[in-house]
Order: sequence, then C-alpha cells, then structure tokens
Amino acid sequence: MDASLGQISTLLKENDNFYILTHQYPDGDTLGSGFALCRALQKIGKKSKVINNSAIPSKYTFLRDGVREEGFKPGFVISVDVADESLLGPNLKEYVGKVDVCIDHHKINKDFAKYKYVDCTAAATTQIIYDLLQKMELKIDKLIANSIYTGLATDTGCFKYQNTTSRTHIIAARMLDLGADFAAINKTMFDLKTKKQFIAERYIADSMDFYLEGKLAIIYVTLDILEKSGVDDSVIDGIAGMPKQIAGVLIGATFRQKKEEEFKISVRTEPGVDASLLCRHFGGGGHASAAGCVLKGSLEKVKMSFVDYVKEFLTKLNL
Repeated sequence: MDASLGQISTLLKENDNFYILTHQYPDGDTLGSGFALCRALQKIGKKSKVINNSAIPSKYTFLRDGVREEGFKPGFVISVDVADESLLGPNLKEYVGKVDVCIDHHKINKDFAKYKYVDCTAAATTQIIYDLLQKMELKIDKLIANSIYTGLATDTGCFKYQNTTSRTHIIAARMLDLGADFAAINKTMFDLKTKKQFIAERYIADSMDFYLEGKLAIIYVTLDILEKSGVDDSVIDGIAGMPKQIAGVLIGATFRQKKEEEFKISVRTEPGVDASLLCRHFGGGGHASAAGCVLKGSLEKVKMSFVDYVKEFLTKLNL
C-alpha cells in the first residue's frame, strides 16, 4: 500500500526493534540509506540494525561509524533502495513477504511491502531518507550526513548523471553544512584504488568489445580476470561507466561473472536510450540512464543474447 512520508514517520515512531534490509551487491545508496536511518533511530532510543546479504565492501565500512551493533529479534522490517524482494539476495530470503515498509526511488518498484514510499524523481534513496528525517524532526549529525552524502554522490556519479537535480545539490550542500567529509568520501568513492584494483581495471579495459557500429560497448569482469589480478569482485566498483567514456557509445554494458554461468549486467546509456526498459526485457530494471539485470549461461551465449536484443532495441528507437 502506498504511504506518505507522514504515515511512514508515524509508523517508525510507534514501533521498535527495526531490521533495515539492503539489496545484494550493496552500493553507496542502499548502505548510506540503511545506516543513516539506523543511526537516526538509535539516537531516539529505538533498537535498530542494518541487515546485509553479504559482507560490506571495505570502501563503505565507514558508514557503520557511530552505529551500535545490537542483538534483538525483529519487530518491524524496513527495506531501503530495494525495488524487488528478489534483490534482497539468498541470505535474506527469510524476510520475503515480511517487509513492513519499503523506501525506494526506482520507478519499477514492485508492491511487495505492507507500506511503501517510492519517489522516482529522487536521485537517490538517501534523498528520501533526508526528507523522512526532516518529517520526523530528527537531528542529522555529521555521521548521518556522511551516509546521506555518500548515497547522493554514488547514485549520481558524483553529480554527473542525468538523475541529478537542483534539490540533490541543495541536500548535498546541507550535508556539507552539517560536517559531511565530502572530500574524503569523493576521493574514496571515485579516485582511490589499490594497485591490484588498477591492474584489474587494466585487464577489464583490454577486454572491451564494440558492436553495432560502435553504439554498444561491453567490458567483462570474469573470474579469470579477478584471479589474475588478485582482487575480489566486491572491490571492483565504479567501472560501469568505463564503456561510456568512448565517444559514440550509446549503451555501455559491464558483464560481471558471479558464477561459472551467471553474469550480472550493469548498463549505462545516453539520453534517449532507456536503460531500465532495456534491462526489463531480461527481468531486471533500474533507472533511465543506469540499470541492471542477471543473465545465466555461457559468456558467449549471454553476450550474443544481449547484443541481439540491443540491436532490436536501438532499431525501434531509430538509432
């Protein structure tokens, strides 16, 4: 059932023992939303904890600063930045059908919670969390500001993506006023990498293939590349935009191998090419300029299936 921020605010004030669920392959927005809300609830005496499908990538562990680790049974379950229960991941499947409130900004959000608040005009779910904390009249401290800023920055590509609005900048500026370590966060999210990460990215760049007269570019993060470079998949972050750095590319895709015959596809597109609509064909979704899906099969089979559909997709757009 759709709910207003006022109704969500009331539900949070009237309940306790909150479990806050993030999506699998966690990014800065789902984690920033989770830990910002968790810390805010703890500051008003509520028991709250963030539940993840897997370990948090090391670059995001600072978001846990100031959040108490508490042991308790859930009394109220919230999901943040989760468009579909299937995105919770296998380790959180016990919460399927048990989500009380869903807070999200994806236009393809499925109606899986008792109550949901979805604002697809928000650049990030942390933007909604900010509005919710304002509605609840909860004070945002420096650590909460760090979490909110991280979600805004990462989901907008450091404010470069089309989803960035004037309100996104206004909220980001407010977080700076509240002490957010924006320079350190930007460096960690977008600039800093280990030597092994740099080596992995060199292999990934060398893997780039071009199709459809250069309109489609694909890069690959295979298990072999990860083994050769000595890194874990969780630290190869922020590379989805690499194919789009090439002039003339309308669709950039990153094929991340998760298992022998399973690939997570991240898609980035130019204006006028809806990445969410493209990925929906494969059971995925996301935003107009950034979306994803999961395909199963051999790399060659998955690649050709994707390329064939992209050709059809662009033909329908007369591109």
